[in-house]
Amino acid sequence: MAKISKVLITGITGFVGSHLADYILENFTGVQILGLARWRSPTNNIRQILDKITLESGDLVDLPSLNTILSKQRPDVIFHLAAQSYVPFSFLSPVVTLNTNMIGTCNLLEAVKQLKLAGDYDPVIHVCSSSEVYGQVRENEVPIKEDNPFRPASPYAVSKVGEDMLAFQYWLSWGIRTIRTRMFTHTGPRRGEVFATSTFARQIAAIEAGLASAVVKVGNLDSVRTFLDVRDAVRAYWQLVNKCPAGEVYNIGGTETMTVGEMLNRLLKLSSVKDIKVEVDPERLRPSDVTLQIPCVDKFTAATGWKPLVGFDKTLEDLLDYWRDYFRERSHSC
Repeated sequence: MAKISKVLITGITGFVGSHLADYILENFTGVQILGLARWRSPTNNIRQILDKITLESGDLVDLPSLNTILSKQRPDVIFHLAAQSYVPFSFLSPVVTLNTNMIGTCNLLEAVKQLKLAGDYDPVIHVCSSSEVYGQVRENEVPIKEDNPFRPASPYAVSKVGEDMLAFQYWLSWGIRTIRTRMFTHTGPRRGEVFATSTFARQIAAIEAGLASAVVKVGNLDSVRTFLDVRDAVRAYWQLVNKCPAGEVYNIGGTETMTVGEMLNRLLKLSSVKDIKVEVDPERLRPSDVTLQIPCVDKFTAATGWKPLVGFDKTLEDLLDYWRDYFRERSHSC
C-alpha cells in the first residue's frame, strides 16, 4: 500500500494497543498516531507517549462519535483492537460483550462505509478477531488453520465470530478494505492482571514483595497454549497492513507450545522465592473451556516473511519485572 502517514488505534490505552503505538513511534518517522479512547479510560499504559499521540474521545457503541472522528481525521489505516476481551467476564455479562465487540465493530465499519460512499475515503482496516473462534478443536485439527470450523465456547468467542464475519461481509458488500487476524495466546509487560500469565506473575511479584503468602491461585493448568510475545504481535500487525491484501484472514501465533502448568513452572523458576505453593481456585475455572490451541501460521509467514523474534523466557522475565516494578512503585508512594 501507499506510505502510511496517519493511523487510528482503537483500544490504544490497552495492552496490545499501547505496544503497537510504542512500536510505530520507535521504528517509523512521519506517522501520526491517533487513539480512540473513552473519557474514563486509564492512560497508564501510554503515559510515556501521551505527548507524542493524539487521543480522540469517543466510544465504539456511539456511532455519531465515530462519524465525527473519522470525518475529521481520515486515517490511512485503522487498527481495530478495542474489545471486551476477558473470556470469564463474558459469561457474566454476555450482552456487554456482544454489544462492545459486535455492535462496536459494526458501528466502526458503518462509519467508514458512509464516508467511502460519500467521497474518496478508503482506509485499510485491521480487524482483530481471535483464536477463540475455533473453540475446542479436535486433536487431528492441530495445528489449526484458517479454514478450521468455528465452535465458539464462550460469549466472547461468539462476539469474535460476529466481528470476524462482519469485517468479511463489509469487504464483500461494500469493498471496505478489511483484513482479519486471529491472534493466538500472546502476553508480555502490561498484560491485564486477570489473564493467566499476568495473574501468575503478579501473584509471584506480590509474594516477593512480602505482600502475600507464598501461594499462587490457579485455574485449569492442563490447557495447551502456544505463546507469543506482544512485541512480536504488534510487529506482525504492522506487516499485515503493509503487505497483505484486503479481504483475507490470517492466524498469528508463536512457536513455543506448552501447558499452562508448564508456563507457570517457568515463571516460578524465575522467582527469588523458592517455596511457593500452587492451589486451584474454583472461581478461576470456566463453565466451558478451550484446552488445545496450537496455530498454523504458514499463510501469514508466506505473505509477510514475519517470524517471532522474542524468546518466551524473555517474555516471562519482562512480565515478572513489570509486576515487580508495579509493587516497588506502590511501596514508594505509600
